[in-house]
Amino acid sequence: MKKIVFLVLFVSFIQISAQNKDKEDCKCCTEKHQEFDFWVGDWTVYDTNGKVVGTNKISKLYDNCVLREEWSSTAANKGTSNNYYNNTDKTWNQVWVDNSGFSLVLKGGLKDGKMILKSELIQGRKGKYYNQITWTPNKDGSVTQVWEYFKEDGSLIQEAFRGIYKK
Repeated sequence: MKKIVFLVLFVSFIQISAQNKDKEDCKCCTEKHQEFDFWVGDWTVYDTNGKVVGTNKISKLYDNCVLREEWSSTAANKGTSNNYYNNTDKTWNQVWVDNSGFSLVLKGGLKDGKMILKSELIQGRKGKYYNQITWTPNKDGSVTQVWEYFKEDGSLIQEAFRGIYKK
């Protein structure tokens, strides 16, 4: 009987040790790295009138360190982004590139339940501006994404895109 109890305890210890080692080995299995998980999934994206404007697949890759976006619009636009939490400066980052050659680099974080990422200031024809994209998880499981342009002083120039993501 003592041998059976010892064996059960030994096997339990090995399993717990293996689980703890898995957590230690997964550098991106933290709460901070999970903040953007509400965006993970296969989505159909609608405009505010209910018209389908595209599809988007968001996957977690590389031991949960990267959220990969694969966008395809109903028009000809296609693109991808890599999103990641930077442990060094404690920010979320996105690097976007599409089939027109357009690229965008964003940085920010989770605020009041919304992921808000902004670009650096960009010199435009009418002055400096920045891009801001906000992802909001909705109670029904959908996600609303809003892309806006702001002046250097923080005043809104215009909304570039508003999409409602539904699984």
